[in-house]
Amino acid sequence: MTTAIAQTPLHDWHAAHGGRMVDFAGWSMPVQYESIVSEHQATRTAATLFDVSHMGRLRFDSDQAPAILDRLVTRRVSDLREGRIRYGLIVDEQGGTLDDVLVYHVVGHDAQPYCLMVVNASNREKIVAWLLDHGAGEAGFRDVTLETAMIAVQGPRAIGLVAPFLSADPGDMKYYTSTSAEFNDRPVLVSRTGYTGEDGVELIVPTGAAEPIWQTILRAGSDVGIVPAGLGSRDTLRLEAGMPLYGHELSDQINPWQAGLDFAVNLADREFIGRDALVRLKEDASLPQRVGLTMDRRRVPREGYQVFQVDQPVGEITSGTFSPTLDRPIAMALVSPSATDVGTDLTVDIRGSRLPAQVVKLPFYTRRK
Repeated sequence: MTTAIAQTPLHDWHAAHGGRMVDFAGWSMPVQYESIVSEHQATRTAATLFDVSHMGRLRFDSDQAPAILDRLVTRRVSDLREGRIRYGLIVDEQGGTLDDVLVYHVVGHDAQPYCLMVVNASNREKIVAWLLDHGAGEAGFRDVTLETAMIAVQGPRAIGLVAPFLSADPGDMKYYTSTSAEFNDRPVLVSRTGYTGEDGVELIVPTGAAEPIWQTILRAGSDVGIVPAGLGSRDTLRLEAGMPLYGHELSDQINPWQAGLDFAVNLADREFIGRDALVRLKEDASLPQRVGLTMDRRRVPREGYQVFQVDQPVGEITSGTFSPTLDRPIAMALVSPSATDVGTDLTVDIRGSRLPAQVVKLPFYTRRK
């Protein structure tokens, strides 16, 4: 018996407008429309629309939600002010990463506060079960993924495009904040967040409002080059921005220290699941670490390719692509501590050929402020 693939509220629009649909984490999603490179470049120079409704959206309505989530997430939640968003991790008792998440402290349209957690699509069912096993039911938990859609508007023109339709000016919002607003009288949650390295917003909207809002933004941006974009360019954009992806730079076999996410772990003056393991792992200097690599030749280092220092294997590629912005191959890898210094010369085995690579500081790309 086969499981039916899930569809976002925008699925039919994608299929009717040239989206090349693929199965991603059990969802039918567009990987591209015209091309990955053109959608990538549109994000860097103008604006793009991404359907990210496959991401899990988990709501917690209890007054106790911040305190309960504080025990379940590596980043402090109990002091998260209304309107703020924090990136954090959920780890198991051994310190392995179960998912990386965004936690919102929202003031709803009814002026009542609640917490929202956005999780990766591939991990949603796992995280829902884990949260319920660890007391999230007491936090007034609801999975609202199928009741809502999520649209990312990204690029240097993004804020100006959406501002005229919103009751709250996103230009006045700081990065990693959210506000409840209306988009042409439709209720939306606006957040100054994204996964591309560019400025922009993400809109969480009722399912029935998704297509009208999507089409409105596309029409408004037609003169400045806005285009719909798929998961392919979302991946190349996040890689240029040095952002880890679960299943690549993060997994239950990779702890936050290895991934270089020290900022997302608050150990002081609090207890959370996995804390004791993370304290021990922090002192282990033998574990592989995430680094950025660049290469001068055109061949792309792909996930799983081995990395060498002189003639010794020291790790493997976790993500790789040809960077449209930098016009060269880039990759992230997990390598031995001896090979992590910026400027270290390494080689990557690409189909039997050892090609030179160099460790560089992450991110590969930083937008102009």
